[in-house]
Amino acid sequence: MSVLVCGEMLYDVFVEGPRENGFALDARIGGSALNVATGLARLGRPVSQLTGVSTDLFGQRLASHLESENVGTAFLKRTAAPTTFAVVAPGPDGSPTYTFYGGEEAADRQVETTDLPPLDGIDTLVFGCFSLVTRPTSESFLALARRAKGRDPAPLVVLDPNVRRSFEPSAAVWRQRIADFAAFADIVKTSREDLSETYETPPETVVSGWLEQGIAAVIVTDGPRGAVMHTAGRSVAVAAPRVEVVDTVGAGDSFLAALLTALADRGMTTAAGVAALDEAQCRAVLAFAVQAAGVTCTRRGADLPRRTDLPAL
Repeated sequence: MSVLVCGEMLYDVFVEGPRENGFALDARIGGSALNVATGLARLGRPVSQLTGVSTDLFGQRLASHLESENVGTAFLKRTAAPTTFAVVAPGPDGSPTYTFYGGEEAADRQVETTDLPPLDGIDTLVFGCFSLVTRPTSESFLALARRAKGRDPAPLVVLDPNVRRSFEPSAAVWRQRIADFAAFADIVKTSREDLSETYETPPETVVSGWLEQGIAAVIVTDGPRGAVMHTAGRSVAVAAPRVEVVDTVGAGDSFLAALLTALADRGMTTAAGVAALDEAQCRAVLAFAVQAAGVTCTRRGADLPRRTDLPAL
C-alpha cells in the first residue's frame, strides 16, 4: 500500500542579494506537495505524486528529482504549460513569505478529472496548499477525495491547508475551500498561524468544529512551541526541539511526512485507527514529527530528513 500526495511542485527562489545588473537568485526544488512526497520517500514510505509538470527545462528537472528520490511519477500530467516559481523572503517574524510566478496557466494548476488515477493500492491521500484554491486542479482533487470516501475500505484522507495568502488573498475563499475538503478528511494538520490568520473565530473553536464533524484527528503546529494533537478523547502536546534555525522552509511538510510515517509504522492508516490512538501513541507520533521538522529547520530550503537523521520510532 502507498501514499498519493496531490499538489504542486515548483521552485523556491531565494534572493541572495543585489548585483550590479540585478539580483543573484538561488532556486531550490520545492512545493508543499513535492516536499511531503519527498519526505515520505526518504522515511521509507512508498509514495507517488499527482500533479501537472511542465515539459520545459525546469519541469524536467522536477520530474527527475522525484525519480531520484524514489517518488512514483506515473501520475504526473506532462504539459507544455510553464513551471511555477515562488520567491521566498523572510516576514517580520522571520517566517517565510512567498510571491508566486507562473500564472493561472502554470503546469501544476492544470489537473483535470480525466487525469485522476484509480485508487487501488493507495491507503493514504494527501491534499493541501494552493492546489485547494486553483481550478481546475482544486475541483479535480475534491472529486478524488469524494471518490476515496466512497470506497470500502476507504483510504485515509489527510488535509494540510498550508494557507498562502500571497497566492489567494481572500481568507473567505480559503475558509470555503478548506471546508469543502475537510468534509472528506480524516486528519487535518494545520498551524496556529494559519488558523489565526484565516478564521475570525479562535483556533480552539475551529478545531472543535472539525472534531464535531467527525474528523479523527486535528494536529496544530506552533513553530518553536511544538505541536498538539486533538482527537475526540484527548489533546496531547509535545515541545519542539531546540535547534539552530537556518530557515523554516519545508518544516511543516517535514512534520507531516514524519507524522504519516509514524502512523503507518503503527498500522494506523484508517480513520478508526487514528481515532483510537492512546496518549502514549499520540505523544510518540508527535515527537517523531517535531524532530523531523527540527532537522529541516537546520538546513537551507526544504531539505527533509532521512531515517538515519532521526531517532528510532
